[in-house]
Amino acid sequence: MLEEFVPFIGLIIFGNIENLILASQGVVEGVNPKVLGLLSIIAVIIWLFIGFVATDVAMQYSQYISFIGGLAIVLLGIKSIYDATHNLRHAKGDE
Repeated sequence: MLEEFVPFIGLIIFGNIENLILASQGVVEGVNPKVLGLLSIIAVIIWLFIGFVATDVAMQYSQYISFIGGLAIVLLGIKSIYDATHNLRHAKGDE
């Protein structure tokens, strides 16, 4: 049974990293941590439900899903670093 989910192991790991990146972007932007936490929990529950319902359909597209998920994480990471650097420079008055 677990063999079915092996193609998604990378996506599960990357999904956790993506959640951390989004949370750090929220902190950098000054979002209320309680609201951010609640929205994050809601998003995880929605993805869990989608995962249970759509896993059979998604299996045939697992390589594409993993690639798109990895690409999204890289792009979000770059944006997060850019925003954090921009905010640090702004806080120091270098702009």
